[in-house]
Amino acid sequence: MLSVSTTRRARRGMVREWRLHALSVFSLAVAFVCLGAALLVVTNLVALEERWAHSGRASVYLKDRATQHEVDALRAALARVPGVTGVRYVSSGDARVEFGRETEGRSELAGLPIEAFPASIEVDVAPGMPDRDLADAVVKIKQLPSVDDVETYQSWTERLARLVRGGVTASALLAIVVLAAVLAVVGSTMRLVLQRRRAEVEVLKLVGATDGFVKKPFVVEGGVQGALGALGALALLGLLFLVVRGPLDSELAALLGIEPSFLPWQVALGMVLLGGTLGAGAALASLRKLVAV
Repeated sequence: MLSVSTTRRARRGMVREWRLHALSVFSLAVAFVCLGAALLVVTNLVALEERWAHSGRASVYLKDRATQHEVDALRAALARVPGVTGVRYVSSGDARVEFGRETEGRSELAGLPIEAFPASIEVDVAPGMPDRDLADAVVKIKQLPSVDDVETYQSWTERLARLVRGGVTASALLAIVVLAAVLAVVGSTMRLVLQRRRAEVEVLKLVGATDGFVKKPFVVEGGVQGALGALGALALLGLLFLVVRGPLDSELAALLGIEPSFLPWQVALGMVLLGGTLGAGAALASLRKLVAV
């Protein structure tokens, strides 16, 4: 636990050297923005993957020349497939109306003619249906003369899974870069601060202060720098997210089925704790050679 004396001395030191600490916080915020942006992309990719992986449906697109008799026969056949929980016919007009309702008329695509929206049969699939059974059913359905194509969204899920893995790898690499940046920035700042307070440290040593007593305020200052750098990065990311989200929100919701979301509070809190921990560790490491343990 930090004593009141340690906290007071750390606060006094940061106020005295506020320009140096502000520059350090800014440099750390730039590094954390890169990490936070990567985590933000991964968060939305994971949400998109879950949305399509658990969509629980398949779309059977019909050819323009499909007759009502063929459509009714296909609906009846699909309803008898094991694992299918619901079958619904959507005409071209209904598809256009639903698309316009989902986008609330804000998308330019809603103004396309009816012919641009193919008729389809929407099939609800049980979550426990094996992928192999669904793939076999798709192969058989595609062979029917009235069927133009079948979309199960499995290919989207596989692509998104690869993107998520790539994003996680990029985030891990950026975390290493952030670690190096924190060690370099905080370490250099603490060495400069210690040099400026050399006389104060020598006086404390002369009156019998221990090395731990001398180092604690500097470690607190390093931790505060790291935490403030992460908080600044989150604030900047939040501002950019609000600016970009406005024009893209409705379009992404209509095309992808999800709305963009910011970092979960657990991830944001983890970034702040990571920044504080790395800052304190970097300060302690930089003082090890200058203040004997």
